[in-house]
Amino acid sequence: MNRKVLVGGLLLVLPVIGLFVLSLSRTPGKIASPLIDRPAPQFSLVPVGGGLPVALEALRGKPVVINFWATWCTPCIAEHGTLMSAARAFAGKVHFLGVMYEDEEAKIQTFMTQRGAAYPTLVDPGGKTAIAYGVYGVPETFFVDAQGTVVGKFEGALTPEMIDTLLRKAGAGAR
Repeated sequence: MNRKVLVGGLLLVLPVIGLFVLSLSRTPGKIASPLIDRPAPQFSLVPVGGGLPVALEALRGKPVVINFWATWCTPCIAEHGTLMSAARAFAGKVHFLGVMYEDEEAKIQTFMTQRGAAYPTLVDPGGKTAIAYGVYGVPETFFVDAQGTVVGKFEGALTPEMIDTLLRKAGAGAR
């Protein structure tokens, strides 16, 4: 075998293998976001099915959990019950909001009718709010403290423990 070809091939393949190994060591769900420790992007969105708009600004004074999700997203379906339980457990202490991501309002309405809803899910026309938050896939969940600062972001299906940890960071305390 030609030694130059072998060395050249190794020089191309080894960095790719190194990047792959490094990515395996990354903690899933912990995605760096430029929004951490910055004011949360403001929005005013209408709930699925209609009603008065919900403005993030109006929710100041209590932590807010903003979950971007869709009916076609398997991890979103898996975490739905966990988020509903947390919303009920933290009722009066924390605001929970769902934001539609690249989905149809009718499908979201059907999903919530069949599986329940413990907090509003909001329509995001044109995905402008998702863009403001830098969402590139679902589920992605942002934790905002009572002063309106993003204190955490989680990508993937949330567990009760992760919700509790990030809500403590947002100043919500324990269940």
